[in-house]
Amino acid sequence: MQEVLICKHGDIEDGTVRIVRVNEYDIGIIRQGGRYYAYRNRCPHQGGPACEGVRMPGVYDDIDENGLFHGQKFDEDDIHIVCPWHGYEFHLSDGTNVCDPKLRLRKFDVIERDGNVYVSA
Repeated sequence: MQEVLICKHGDIEDGTVRIVRVNEYDIGIIRQGGRYYAYRNRCPHQGGPACEGVRMPGVYDDIDENGLFHGQKFDEDDIHIVCPWHGYEFHLSDGTNVCDPKLRLRKFDVIERDGNVYVSA
C-alpha cells in the first residue's frame, strides 16, 4: 500500500466530501467532526456513488425504561452515508450497512502528518 497525498489539513471543510482518483479507485474523503474518513465511492448494493450521497445522523426510537415510545430522534454521534441511488445507509465510523453488517463500503486508512492528509491505497 502506498500513501497518497490528498490535501492539506483543513482544505476539506467539515461536513463535506472530496472525491479523488487513487490508482483504479474513486475514493470519497469525508471530513466530519474534525476527523477524516476514506471510502471507495462505490455502493456494494448496485455500484452507486455512495460517498456522493448525503450524510445525516442515524435515527433511533426514544423508548423509556417503562417501554413507552416518545418518538424518534437523531443520533448526532452516528452519522450515516446515504447512497444517492437507492438510499442504502452506512455508518461513517466503519462503513458497515446499518441493516446488514455483511454489506460494507471499502475503507481506506487516512494518515494525518505534518499538516497533510494522506490515504493509504
